[in-house]
Amino acid sequence: MAGSPEGHIVTGMPRPVPPQVIPRPADWRIGEEAPWANTPPGDRCGITLARVLQALAAQGQRGPVPEGIGPEHVLGPSIFVNESTPLANRVVNAAVLAVLFEEEGEARLIFTRRSTTLRSHRGEVSFPGGRIDPGEDPPTAALREAYEEIALDPSRVTPEGWIHPVVTVVTGSLIMPIVATTASRPHVVASPAEVERVFDVALRDLADLENFHEEHWRIAGRTTPGTIDDSFTVWFFEVEGEMIWGATARMIHELLSLVLVTPR
Repeated sequence: MAGSPEGHIVTGMPRPVPPQVIPRPADWRIGEEAPWANTPPGDRCGITLARVLQALAAQGQRGPVPEGIGPEHVLGPSIFVNESTPLANRVVNAAVLAVLFEEEGEARLIFTRRSTTLRSHRGEVSFPGGRIDPGEDPPTAALREAYEEIALDPSRVTPEGWIHPVVTVVTGSLIMPIVATTASRPHVVASPAEVERVFDVALRDLADLENFHEEHWRIAGRTTPGTIDDSFTVWFFEVEGEMIWGATARMIHELLSLVLVTPR
């Protein structure tokens, strides 16, 4: 299966999504099925908050972020950026908040679509978050940014755990994801300067095999260690009329893998 050089999603997903530039190389190829493809369909729904927290705890990822976590903790088919600052020399410089709440027995994640007026990652779907200011730790930064971007009241948010840092495809930032919960659906309001839309998606919909696909890309200076063709893996989720890819998709991929694939 081949791609289009225009840089927009054109693969076999017919539903319209808002336009965003995706730097897909001309020689991209389709990847493998989701790691949870062999998980029984009944286990891919009814994903409660308790189930998510149990999965985090089983892997030692429930609780505070380990001190000193950095590039060596990047999980899975990571993207190595061989530019002026190699991955090994990078520090966690941003944090995001993966906020979960539960409705009708299904855990749901809150996402934002970034404004098209921003300097980087225009129009992309992400978790609320941003740069870590001097003196902040990742949870503090993620909570502050979530309040600034979507008016999420930090007093109603409980940090629960973490997933591994990820590297962004375009800018090479090293982002620390914080998993958090709220007792019920929170009141949120998008800040127009930064966010065009706030929406939420059930984990069962993210786990739907029809909403996921994997691609392999080759871009000079970026590779996944161990690959024979210098390619790296990029994941996509199409849900709620949105296309989620890049660093955010990598975070979702780990979270779903913890819940649906990793033995409990």
